[in-house]
Formats: sequence, C-alpha cells, structure tokens
Amino acid sequence: MEGAHVSSEVARPTVGSKISVNVKPDSLLTRMKKSWVSYLFIAPFMLLFSVFTILPVLISIGFSFTYFNMLEPPTWIGWGNYLRLFLADDVFLIAVKNTLFFAAITGPLSYFMCFIFAWFINELQPKVRAFLTLLFYAPSISGNAFIVWTLIFHRDTYGYLNAQLLYFGLIDRPIQWLVDPDWMMPICILVTLWMSLGTSFLVFIAGLQGISPSLYEAGAIDGIKNRWQELWYLTLPAMRGYMMFGAIMSITGSFQAASILTQLTGPTPTDYATWTVMQHLLDYGNVRYEMGYASAIAVVLFLTMVGTQKLVQRLLNKIGT
Repeated sequence: MEGAHVSSEVARPTVGSKISVNVKPDSLLTRMKKSWVSYLFIAPFMLLFSVFTILPVLISIGFSFTYFNMLEPPTWIGWGNYLRLFLADDVFLIAVKNTLFFAAITGPLSYFMCFIFAWFINELQPKVRAFLTLLFYAPSISGNAFIVWTLIFHRDTYGYLNAQLLYFGLIDRPIQWLVDPDWMMPICILVTLWMSLGTSFLVFIAGLQGISPSLYEAGAIDGIKNRWQELWYLTLPAMRGYMMFGAIMSITGSFQAASILTQLTGPTPTDYATWTVMQHLLDYGNVRYEMGYASAIAVVLFLTMVGTQKLVQRLLNKIGT
C-alpha cells in the first residue's frame, strides 16, 4: 500500500530507570506438586526420622513434666523435676560440673587433633597416608580397646605403670590411679582423646582429599603467600561443611560420655569424681526407673548440646573472613 506508513515505537528502558517485576512465589503445595518425585524419595527417611528421633524427643519433653516410674500412669507435676534437679540434687550438680569440664577439654582437643593429624597426613605419599589413616582410626573401631588402659593403670603392683615406677624407685607404693579422685578424671580424658580419632578424622581426610588443586592455584595468583594463609583463606572455608559435621560429632561424643568412664572408674566412682550427666541419666532411667526425672535430665542435656552446637556454628562461619 503506497503512502501508507506504519510506525511502531517500542519503549525501551533508559539509564537510571527502574524496572519492577512482581513475581508471585509459588505456594508450598505448588512446589510440592512440582517436586513430588523428590518428596517421594525422601518420604521413607522422613518417616523413620520422625518416628525414631523427633517423636521420642517430644515424648521425653512431655514425660519431663511428670512423675513416671514405669509401674503407674504418669502424674503431672509441672516443673517439679527441673526444680529438683537444680535445687535438691547435689549429685546432678557435681555431674554438670564434671561434664562441662570433661567436654571443655575433650571436645576442642579431639576436634583440633583430628584436623591437625588429617592435615599433616594428607600431605604424605598415598601408601604412607593409607597406613597412618588406618593406624589413627584403629582405636575407634576396636570396640572396648580402652580396656587395655585398665591394665596400664591398675592400682596394684600388677599394673604396668605402677610396676615400672616401683622398679625405677620413683614411688614406694602403688598409686590408686583409677580410685584416687585426683587421677581419675585426667586418666579418663587421656583415654577418651586416644579413642576419639575416629569419624571426625576420616571426615577431615575426605574433605581435604576433595579440595581441587585448582583452588590453590587460583589462590597463589590472588596473592596467597604461605601455607597458613592457604589454610585460613582456602582450605578451611572449602571444608566448612566437613568441619561442622566434625564439630557436631565431637560435641555429642564429649557430652554423652558414659561407657568409657564407667568401665575405667566403675559405676560408682570415688566422690563422684568422674560422674557425668549421661551417667546420671542412665542411673535414673535404667536402674531406678524414674522415667520422668530421667527425661528432665535428658532435656537439659539436649538443650545444652544444641546451644553449644549453635555457638560452634557461629564460630565456624567466621572462618576465612
């Protein structure tokens, strides 16, 4: 068509103009419909996790407000168990002190020992690395291997350490290593540290092996000058997930220590020198069958571990900053 002229103008954004696009997010039901296959695969785990983890925790919290002796129906007593814990149970307060002291030493020391050993071993040749990894991991997979320490620290002259000290004239009579309150906790800490090079150690080894060499090459180009800068700005941030898992394992292990201490110092240690909150919980739950009171102890222990893990998580988030 001659003479006909059609002009079309398209509005284009200019510099400095703002474009606002309102996108309504999908609802939870819509997202579930889109990802129903993923939810289907995770459903068995969530079912088992809810039944065997979440539900017992909720039941324990409920029982902590009752008097329940396994023979009679639970009786609601409100905050009675918690008041009894902190105001009337002197043994529990001793257990809290021992647990905090034990966890404050074994938790961080075990964590740093696992990482330092893993870091150094990772630098070795593959065959040497494999041998040392097995050597460090062996105590944690040897079951009750810590029983050998009862022979070393036996209280009579048949104990290996006492025999050697007597032989060289360093002592004139056997030391009651696992009976004397001054020695019981240090020995338990030593044995626990020896047993602790397990899961966290393997996790750190796996994390170090998974770091790409290109990361270090890029770091060298960006100005990383020595191994300590490489560790702080490259290695640790790349392993943050592994380190968080290792921290959780160390915290959980240190707060839940019971079996090693019981095997070394007996079910009723002298002056409750190695009595922990976990042992107190097992005593009331498995021996006295005061399930309401035991549940209150479990709730306090659970909240303490959760709070500690949150604190450690905040500290780990500052790595590399």
